[in-house]
Amino acid sequence: MNTPVSNLSAVPGVAVAGAIGPRFDEILTAPALGFVADLHRRFDARRRALLERRIERQNAFDAGDLPDFLPETKSVRESEWRVAPIPADLLDRRVEITGPVDRKMIVNALNSAARVFMADFEDATSPTWDNVIEGQLNLKDRWAGAIDFTDRRTGKRYALGPRPAVLMVRPRGWRLPEAHVLVDGEPASGALVDFGLYVFHNARAILAAGATPAFYLPKLESRLEARLWNDVFSHSEDTLGLPAGALRATVLIETLPAAFEMDEILYEMRDHIVGLNCGRWDYIFSLIKRLGKQPRFLTPDRSAMTMGKAFLDAYSLLLIETCHRRGAFAMGGMAAQIPVKDDPVANEVAFAKVRADKEREARHGHDGTWVAHPDLVPVAMEVFDRHMPAANQLEKRRDELVTRDMLLAVHDGQRTEAGLRENIRVGVRYIEAWLGGRGAVPLYNLMEDAATAEISRAQVWQWLHHGALLDDGRPVTRELVLATLDDEMAKLRDALGAEAFHSGRFSEAIALFSRLSLAGEFDEFLTIPAYELIR
Repeated sequence: MNTPVSNLSAVPGVAVAGAIGPRFDEILTAPALGFVADLHRRFDARRRALLERRIERQNAFDAGDLPDFLPETKSVRESEWRVAPIPADLLDRRVEITGPVDRKMIVNALNSAARVFMADFEDATSPTWDNVIEGQLNLKDRWAGAIDFTDRRTGKRYALGPRPAVLMVRPRGWRLPEAHVLVDGEPASGALVDFGLYVFHNARAILAAGATPAFYLPKLESRLEARLWNDVFSHSEDTLGLPAGALRATVLIETLPAAFEMDEILYEMRDHIVGLNCGRWDYIFSLIKRLGKQPRFLTPDRSAMTMGKAFLDAYSLLLIETCHRRGAFAMGGMAAQIPVKDDPVANEVAFAKVRADKEREARHGHDGTWVAHPDLVPVAMEVFDRHMPAANQLEKRRDELVTRDMLLAVHDGQRTEAGLRENIRVGVRYIEAWLGGRGAVPLYNLMEDAATAEISRAQVWQWLHHGALLDDGRPVTRELVLATLDDEMAKLRDALGAEAFHSGRFSEAIALFSRLSLAGEFDEFLTIPAYELIR
């Protein structure tokens, strides 16, 4: 049973405000919390200032400005330099699987035959206190050789195989706090808590095993945010007695402003970075968020925004050329499809979409790709094995000149009632699951995470803000959104059963989705107000 503790650590100025579950004291040690507190005191003011800078840029975008390549960093883009050599265990990343940090997922993903498993404290994990600390325990057990376990419910035993995938960890982004770790009375950064606890407890063991302490860094918006992470890495190496450059990162390019600073992000982290990744779902959300008030950027149905066209295609090609010029990996994006076990025809359709997407990535020059389910690993692996017989494609260059206009080209397509309904249905269902502690949620034959919910509520907001016309001529109005929401929730209640519906957290999810979608001003992230409901 969890026990509330107000000051576990005995570290001056540090308090743990979360309940203490079994073995939590193994993670929340005084030295570990002292390390996190040091990171907070050194870097949190810069983090907060950079978040304020995002708001200033947003005000400029709302007034009609557009993102562009920075004139003050032209010399970085035009000069010749390369990132530090890539460690041996990260040279072949042709298929990576991602998922939350629960114990079953970690074992299954490490055993999936993927080259890499990204354990995700970010979009695939609902950041309840238990999820965060139990995730740290699971990762610590992996490096201690103690990750094996038996599921109490099913009696099934899970054990790590002889050739586990390389482990990478994605901490939360700069925006999210950790309300249960207080430093000098202020909540610590979720990013610094996730990173700090993991690197403190595991970096030496990882290096002793001949592996690399490797990270994925989410939702950066500028070179300055990359510089902050680089300074966190360097300070951590100095403090923990690790070799310089021991900590390595892949940065997700999943925000529109970051797409115009890829060279600069690589340059700022050149001693620690190994690549960039196309975070496609958050990238769509970012375009709507950053430019959504400008009518020319009105988006079509989410299903029309595919990777092979318009701004998504342009940014993928630019990422490949930028990375390969600098000796860094260009990682492809997520295939969110999951097996449709009771419908062979639908299952083959889903797998065919994955194959087509991975064919595009491999042919274009990506060095690897993401999948969300173990059954998709062999599908993606076959494609990359066929197109990429070597460990990577670092030698492959793109000749296209990708311009600002190409990076801002919106997809053609209609806005439909079906698209509006899908946004509402998926958005509410995901938020309800997230409030219940689940961050990776199978919905309608796709594995969804927080990025999907962000796109869903952002698009409803954008269509409503502009009074966008649907393909049948009707404008999107507040009345239409509310009526559609009521109808979709009635259908969902019938499908799930009244008892299941009312025993869940649908009332809170509906209220939050409605508030964010109907608001006069756009909220930066839904996970920030949602966090207040789970902390």
